[in-house]
Amino acid sequence: MTDNPPSGPRLDDEQFRRLAAYGEPERAESGRRLYVTGDDTYDLFLLRSATVDIVREATTIEPERRVYQGHPGDFLGELSLLTGQHVYLTARVVGAGTVIRVGAEGLRRVLAEQVDIADVLIAAFRARRDTIRAAAGNALEIVGRPGDAAARELRTYVSQLLLPHAWLDAGAVPGAALMRSAAIAEPDLPAAVINGSVLRRATPGALAEALGLTYRAGDRPADLVVVGGGPAGLAAAVYAASEGLVTVLLDRSGIGGQAAKSARIENYLGFPQGVSGEALTRLAMIQALKFGVRIFSPCAVTGLDLSDPRRPAVVLADGSRVVSRAVIAATGAQYRRLDIARWAAFERAGCIRYAAGELDVRGYEGQPVTVLGGANSAGQAALSLAAGGAAVSLIVRGGDLGARMSSYLTDRIRTHPAIRLHTGTTVRDLLGTGTLESIVVGHDGEDGRRIDCRALFCFIGADPVSDWLTGVAKDERGFVRTDGRAALPFQTSSSRVFAVGDLRSGSIKRVATAVGEGASAVSSVHAVLAGERASGPHR
Repeated sequence: MTDNPPSGPRLDDEQFRRLAAYGEPERAESGRRLYVTGDDTYDLFLLRSATVDIVREATTIEPERRVYQGHPGDFLGELSLLTGQHVYLTARVVGAGTVIRVGAEGLRRVLAEQVDIADVLIAAFRARRDTIRAAAGNALEIVGRPGDAAARELRTYVSQLLLPHAWLDAGAVPGAALMRSAAIAEPDLPAAVINGSVLRRATPGALAEALGLTYRAGDRPADLVVVGGGPAGLAAAVYAASEGLVTVLLDRSGIGGQAAKSARIENYLGFPQGVSGEALTRLAMIQALKFGVRIFSPCAVTGLDLSDPRRPAVVLADGSRVVSRAVIAATGAQYRRLDIARWAAFERAGCIRYAAGELDVRGYEGQPVTVLGGANSAGQAALSLAAGGAAVSLIVRGGDLGARMSSYLTDRIRTHPAIRLHTGTTVRDLLGTGTLESIVVGHDGEDGRRIDCRALFCFIGADPVSDWLTGVAKDERGFVRTDGRAALPFQTSSSRVFAVGDLRSGSIKRVATAVGEGASAVSSVHAVLAGERASGPHR
C-alpha cells in the first residue's frame, strides 16, 4: 500500500452538486469494482459517500499496489477518460456508499457547459496521469536497446501520447531480468509488456491496437475529419470542436508532427523563454481532448474518396472509410534523406536522426555529432546539442547561414564555442563498423575531409505527404493547391476538402503560421456547411 499522492485540484461542494446533476446515483457495496485494468472504457465517478481504492493489480512479479484512495467529495478518473485508452488501474470500493456515474455523453456536456468544473477536471486528470506514470508505469514496459531506432520510435510515441510506461534497457537490470522472465529474445526487441502480456517486435501501430487506440467508429457521425496531428491539424481540431463540430483527428505516427521534434521554439508568441515542440503539442493535444476531439494515432490514411461530393470519405490502411461533411488535410511533409551508401543501415542503428528532442539528444554529452541543414530546425538542434555538452559540427550546403535561418539563431551559433560551422559543404560518405564513427565532408571541387561523428542529425527539408489526396489538384512538386479564384481560404479543388500547413503549396514553414492556417480553415468549413444547411439537409 502507499500513501495518498496528490490528485490535483478538487471540486468545492457547490461544483460537486452541479457536476452530480449530469449523472445517476448508484449504491456501491464494499468489494465492488467500478472499473478494472484492461477495460475498454469507463465512466467518471463522483464519490458522494463511498470510499474507493485505486490499485495497480498484482502481477507475477509484483504484489498489488494502492496508487490512490478516493474519499467522499472526490471524483475518479484521469486522461484516459478523454483519450479512450484502455484502463490502467482498478477502482475497488472499500467503504460502501453512494457514487454518481457520469457517462461519456454527460462528461462531454460538462466540459462544454461548465467552464470552472472543466478546468478542475482537466487539471486533475493531468496531475493523475503524472501520478500513474510514476506509480503504475509497469502496466506498460518497453524493453529495448537505447540506441536502437525502432526502440526510440516506440518511446517517442508513448511519450507523445502521455502513456504511463517504464523504459527498461535490455542490457541492464531489471531489463535483462524481465527478458528472462518473459522469455524475450534479442530478435524480439523492442518488446512491450502490457499487463504481463508480451508484444514482440513492437511498433507504435501494434502497441496502439493492443491498447485500444486504433480507429473506432464513434456514436456520432463526424462533421469534420482532420488528417495530420501537427500544429496545423491540432489547431484545426481544437477550433472545430470548440465551435460544436464533431471532430475526428487521425495521424499516421504520433501527435505533434515535425514541430514535436524541435528541441526549443523561441519565436512562438506567448513563450518568451521558449518551449519545446513536444511540450507545446502535448498541451495542444490535451486542449483538443477537452473539447471532445476523438484522436487516433497511429492511424494511416491511404486515400480520399470523393464519389459523393457532399460526403468526402477518408480511406484507412485497412480499407475502412471515415465519412464526414468536410476534411482538413494537414499531413505536412516527410524528411528527406541523402543518397549515400549505408545511410539506411546507420539509420536503423540509431545513428541518423531527424529530431532533436530529449530522447534524441540524450547520451551524446561529450561526443562529436553533426547537424545537417540550414533552416531553423537545424539551428535549434545544434544549440540544444551544444548546450548538452556535445561537440557539434553544423553542415550547411549554402554559403550563407542566414539565408533560411532566423537571426536570433545565427547569432548564437556563430559565437558558440562548441559549434563548428561548415558552410558551402556537403556530406559525401558515412564511415564506421556497426555504428557511425565519422563522416566525410567537402566543398565543391575539393577532396573530402573526415570529421569525427557519433550521430548525424538531419534537417535538410521535406517532401509533401500528399499521395493519399487523390482527386485534388497539386503543383509540380506535389504540394496541394489552394489558390482557386472562387475558392474559400485553404479550399482545394474539391469544395469540402481543405489543406493547411506544410502540405499546402506556397505555405510559410513556421509553427505559428501552421497554427493560424489550421484555425482559419475552420471558418471556411463553417461557410461550406452553412451553405449545406441553406440548401436543405443532406445527412
